[in-house]
Parts: sequence; C-alpha cells; structure tokens
Amino acid sequence: MFHKEGRKIILIATSLTVIIFLLSHKFVSDIIWLEKGIQIVTLVFLILVLQFFRNPRRITAINANHIIAPVDGKIVVIEEVFEEEYFKDKRLQVSIFMSPLNVHVTRYAASGTIKFSKYHPGKYLVAWHPKASTENERTTVVIETTVFGEILYRQIAGAVARRIVNYAEEGMQVVQGEDAGFIKFGSRVDLFLPLGTKINVNLNDKAIGAKTIIASK
Repeated sequence: MFHKEGRKIILIATSLTVIIFLLSHKFVSDIIWLEKGIQIVTLVFLILVLQFFRNPRRITAINANHIIAPVDGKIVVIEEVFEEEYFKDKRLQVSIFMSPLNVHVTRYAASGTIKFSKYHPGKYLVAWHPKASTENERTTVVIETTVFGEILYRQIAGAVARRIVNYAEEGMQVVQGEDAGFIKFGSRVDLFLPLGTKINVNLNDKAIGAKTIIASK
C-alpha cells in the first residue's frame, strides 16, 4: 500500500523505468553487461521510490492516556526545553529522526481538536542539527487533548526533504493514529509535552508510528 502523496512520483518513476528498459534493450542489447547494468540500477531506483512511499496499515489502540509516536524512526532527543513559538514556556521535547529508509507518514499522536497549525519556510539543515527545529522548513501543529491539555508536534524538513505535507487545520477534530501528513525524503518530528509527563522511551529507541507509546499519564 502506498501513500497518496507518492502517486505522481511513483507513476513517473515507473514510466521512466519502462522507457529505460526498452531503450537499453534497443540500443545496447549487444553489450549484455551494460544493458543488464542499466536495467539493474534503474530497477533499484524504482524499488527505493516505492519503499519510501509505502504506507503500512497500522491499527492504533486509541487511548487518551497515551501519546503515541507520530512517525517511524529513532529517538534522538529527550530533554526539557523552552518552546518559543506557541507555548513560550518550558516543555518536554521528544524528537524522532527518520532516515530515507523509514516510513514517512505522519500520524496524529493523540485525539483532540487542532488549536494551531502553521507552515514556516526555512533552511534545509540536516535534520539532527540543533537549530533544525527553529530554522528549517517546518510546520507546527497544536492538539488540545482531554488528558494532557495542549501538545505540540513539529514536522521538520531535512537536508534532502523538500516538501512537507500537513493535513491539520485549525478547528478539526482528529483521531489518534490517523494520517496527519507526510514529509518527503528524510526528516524529523519533534513533540512538545507538558512538564511532568511520563516518558516511556529512551534515547536511540526505535519508534513505530501509530504504535509506540511515547508518553503516558
């Protein structure tokens, strides 16, 4: 199953693969190693595109007392920080880094009402750079939950990513685990939670979007 954000790219990549296969057979079929080499490289490229846009079906055990991972990836930050855009006070930050090999679907970490949703143009520093959270292209979304109050998540573009897709709009009612957007080609997502929230993960843990419990009450 593939994400809808990848349909155009998948169609283009598939078409190019077919064209290259046909052209290589027509013009270099007498040089077997060259023909096969071109076809193998093209096929590998298509496989990478397909795996990047995969959208595995995830069944979330909805629980208002849990904050779940919004994306797949590695936990790279767990610390108390000053969140300066929306809360303007101290929060617990949990950051998940996604490599190009991870599933890049963003999912809602909790159910609730979207209170704030804003896109910021910016730089394309590597996603693990300390300033990526405030200087890179990003979107900031705040969800009002029944148990945790307001929580914030931020989709951040990386050095390769060039498009963030965000479905959250102010006033929307959202459901934990449902599709919240997509970040193309490498990125990071930051969660900002109230101080005192119990964190259920450790640095370098592998998170599974819509499955891993990041925090709980």
